[in-house]
Amino acid sequence: MFQQVLTPSAGKRLIAKAFMQHPAVKNALQSGTIVVIAGTTNGYVAEELLSSIGSSERLDRGRFFRGITGPPGMETTGSGRLPDESRFPGDVVVCGGAWERGKTIFDVVDDLREGDVVVKGANCLDPVTGRAGVLIGHPKAGTIGVTIQAVVGRRVKLLVPVGLEKRVHEDIDSLAELLNSPGASGPRLLPLPGEVLTEIEAVRILCGADARLVAAGGVAGAEGAVWLAVTGTPTEVQSAQTVLKDVADEAPFRLDDQQ
Repeated sequence: MFQQVLTPSAGKRLIAKAFMQHPAVKNALQSGTIVVIAGTTNGYVAEELLSSIGSSERLDRGRFFRGITGPPGMETTGSGRLPDESRFPGDVVVCGGAWERGKTIFDVVDDLREGDVVVKGANCLDPVTGRAGVLIGHPKAGTIGVTIQAVVGRRVKLLVPVGLEKRVHEDIDSLAELLNSPGASGPRLLPLPGEVLTEIEAVRILCGADARLVAAGGVAGAEGAVWLAVTGTPTEVQSAQTVLKDVADEAPFRLDDQQ
């Protein structure tokens, strides 16, 4: 057993690397479509995806979101506004191994079929049940509103990359009932009917080892960090040590105007 601390950005990179090893993703790359809906964690996923297909074009990850949670005075998730909407790069749609730049989930959702994959981020996670939820600011439920049509209506695979920093301590359905109740204010909440990928699942996918969340928190850039205890066979543990060391120094996420 060994322990490793991961900052939120390192966790995002780890999850993104594991995403590329997911069987549904590998299959969709061969013969289907993958849609990565814009979001901060999904920006790392999109980078790994585009790198895997050899794309020479750079993703503007600093604008790859529709809503964002920031400190007081900044935009909040679900507001429906971007600091500069003209610079929004669109979602990342990869069809037949090629990036269809500028397209969004709204452009392609009607064409998605079983075997395709949609990737949607989350704002809260119940790590005990493995369920996640997303905050909703749009009156028609935004990107997840149309995504569910394909996921439930046509069995499109929904993957939900979400860091352990977003863990909550109540049932996701109960939280949704609270935020969605008549008379409430602020964003609403939708439980997601997809497969959740956290740092824990990422370690298992990449190395076969078991990871457990044993502590959390930090300062000086480690705010929101998680401590993972990793166990497994000697080979699995050695592999996990290598993988986690490779992502541990991932730079903090920056918006374009912070570069």
